[in-house]
Amino acid sequence: MQPVLTVSEMKVVDAEALASTPVDVLVGRAGHAVALAALDLLGGAYGRRVVAVCGRGNNGADGRVAARVLAGRGARVRTVEAGTGGAVGPADLVIDAAYGTGFRGEYRAPAVETGTPVLAVDIPSGVEGDTGRASGTPLAATRTVTFVALKPGLVQGDGAILAGSVSVVDIGLPPGDPAISAMADDDVARLLPPRPRDGHKWSAAVLVVAGSPGMAGAAALCARSAYRAGAGMVRLGVPGGSLSSAPASEAVGVALPGGGWSVEALEAASRCAAVVVGPGLGRDPATAGEVRRLVGESPVPVLVDADGLLALGRLDGRTPLGARSPVVLTPHDGEYEQLTGRRPGPDRIAAARHLASCSGAVALVKGPTTAVAAPGGRVLLGLAGTTNLATAGTGDVLSGVIGAMIARGVAPHEAAALGAHIHGRAGARGPEEGLVAGDLPDLVSSVLSDRTAQAAPRRHRSGEQRGGGRHG
Repeated sequence: MQPVLTVSEMKVVDAEALASTPVDVLVGRAGHAVALAALDLLGGAYGRRVVAVCGRGNNGADGRVAARVLAGRGARVRTVEAGTGGAVGPADLVIDAAYGTGFRGEYRAPAVETGTPVLAVDIPSGVEGDTGRASGTPLAATRTVTFVALKPGLVQGDGAILAGSVSVVDIGLPPGDPAISAMADDDVARLLPPRPRDGHKWSAAVLVVAGSPGMAGAAALCARSAYRAGAGMVRLGVPGGSLSSAPASEAVGVALPGGGWSVEALEAASRCAAVVVGPGLGRDPATAGEVRRLVGESPVPVLVDADGLLALGRLDGRTPLGARSPVVLTPHDGEYEQLTGRRPGPDRIAAARHLASCSGAVALVKGPTTAVAAPGGRVLLGLAGTTNLATAGTGDVLSGVIGAMIARGVAPHEAAALGAHIHGRAGARGPEEGLVAGDLPDLVSSVLSDRTAQAAPRRHRSGEQRGGGRHG
């Protein structure tokens, strides 16, 4: 996982570093890193025109060091004081070192000619380090060089767009134990336990309670994606539906009556390792009570999505779920508002923490940056999202993937974030145009296969055993 440091956490890291390392040394390291990034963008320094917009703090000091390094390489460098306005004039590169993550207020950047690349130092000036909210007229960076760790403002809100490509540079400071981390590709094999030699289909069984008569598409997507994410058995119950018309051929049907179905669902859950409830259930008032009973009494972790979320009613902290087992909630913005009474807004980290605190559940708030908060406040981020996934049914696929991750032995908090990461990577493998939710289960399988195959040599070296397993 990649550490993500808030403004206050970064101040602690800086303060601890300054106890043993002079500030000039730290600024020198940071400035040289900025210069190296500038050289990469320029393709060489000699004769290139560089304008460095520098403020008065350490951010500006980093920019001035970079300017001196580039001048020593033959670049024609001009330094402009931040806040003086105007235009920078013709340039091959602009270095934005005006203000860092602690900036508050409204920033008016100097005018830059269209097409001129911009290199931001730590964060684009004018973007709040924690929320990602931009004020004034900040420059959109081609690239941002940040230090020690990612910052929340680089991965959410306006900052996620303004930062361009982000490089994290090690300047010799340990990030400590941050409360926020971002998922990485290596986490797939690291978090997903290898299949045990004595494993069988019930070892990773998922119960899916989804769909309604005549509305079986969501149930099929959820069940199929759970299988493609490694579930050994998917038991599928469609309240009021016929077993002869099960929407997913590999799923084992569970007969659920049209009303009072939670009794049968709880019995089926007793043989499974995870439950997914909600996609396509419908909004009949009688359904709400059945969902709440299943969530409250399930002997195994439960993921609640779609219509299941609306069945839970308002979660305001006064009436926590009080569930027997861990619960994962996966709302989109509209469902989040139904649960909490307010929109999540651009600060997805704060939104996920709020819902987790109100509900006592793991809260996954969907979006380009997906934030997954545990009730204690720890947050994992999924940064692999793509606009390809903005199509009907992709949330049903995500639910099935997370359900399979839990059934395979990943803790619910990590399973939700891992599922979001895999889901995003799968979406990126699909076609640029015309991706539909039905494409995703096979793409999920491809992502998982690639990541675990790459990790296989490391697992063998560490003495872990793979393969085996009984059939049937």
